[in-house]
Amino acid sequence: MKRIFLTYCMMTLIFLGKAQDIQFSQFYAAPIYLNPAFAGSSEMTRFGVNYRNQWPGLDHSLNAYSAYFDHYFFNLNSGLGLIINGMNETMAGLRTSEVGIAYSYRVQLGFNSFLRFGGQASFFSRDANLSQFVFGSQIDQTSGAIGDFSGELLGKDSRHRYMDYHFGMLYNNEHGWIGISAHHVTQPNISFVDDQISKWPMKLSAHGGLKFDLSNGMVNNFMNNTQNQKELVLAFNYKHQDPFNQLDVGAQINIQPLVFGVWYRGLPTVGNGMPNSESLIGLLGISLGNGLDIGYSYDFTLSNLGQANTGGAHEVSMRLSFLAGDQKQAGRKGSILPCFKY
Repeated sequence: MKRIFLTYCMMTLIFLGKAQDIQFSQFYAAPIYLNPAFAGSSEMTRFGVNYRNQWPGLDHSLNAYSAYFDHYFFNLNSGLGLIINGMNETMAGLRTSEVGIAYSYRVQLGFNSFLRFGGQASFFSRDANLSQFVFGSQIDQTSGAIGDFSGELLGKDSRHRYMDYHFGMLYNNEHGWIGISAHHVTQPNISFVDDQISKWPMKLSAHGGLKFDLSNGMVNNFMNNTQNQKELVLAFNYKHQDPFNQLDVGAQINIQPLVFGVWYRGLPTVGNGMPNSESLIGLLGISLGNGLDIGYSYDFTLSNLGQANTGGAHEVSMRLSFLAGDQKQAGRKGSILPCFKY
């Protein structure tokens, strides 16, 4: 039954064009993937990698990765980034790869308020092993057994290449941030069938949050074992990618060198006959010094798929940040984003 269900999902995604981007639970640990305006937003030099294993309890899972590099040029008020993304849907043998260049420009609106504009150009590659598909004609209606011959006239492999573009804006002051982004603005054709058009739907996102300093007041009495940073950060990330809508809301507590986080993903509604994915996500992060941060999160499935069936999702992120180049203007408190670490 799991195999039949997954087959139906993969066929729908590939041939009907109801594709959806992979969703990282640690979305701020993949900043350029979230919004190209985040390129250079740390005002440092960063290397980062993310890996996600979704639904490991099923026979075939979804695996995704993202790796990025970015640097901020103070003399140009600009950030430049390189991002490489990949996703592997093992049931269908579908592999999607992306290589992109992101650029952002920072405008100072006030002493501690800034607006960033970002854009990204990406080259995509989608490869499918069509011999892995299971069609209805192969399934025995009585026993559920799957036969070898489908009768469908499809090749064994298919490959598709195309360019794609993303844009975003991001505002921040020392207390919070808010941003918007649009991915796949040209909605390229992703169909593997020559005489059909299946557009990759545009993904729209709105995200933001607030930071609260916990180093003073009553809360400090319970955390007085360290003089390091102590703060509470609340954040949200709303996404629309036709026909799906989803909302992530949550909080992270930073007590250096540790970060504890929890948030909820999903909307308790049904759209187009399909329930939105819903998860409760927990995170533990640690800063190891010298700019190295490592985070681990686990998605506990709340949707009808069930935790016992899917096995949730595991996600790991690593990030290395350091100062490079001209450091005279580095470290201004107001210009550095006060957002989630993961």
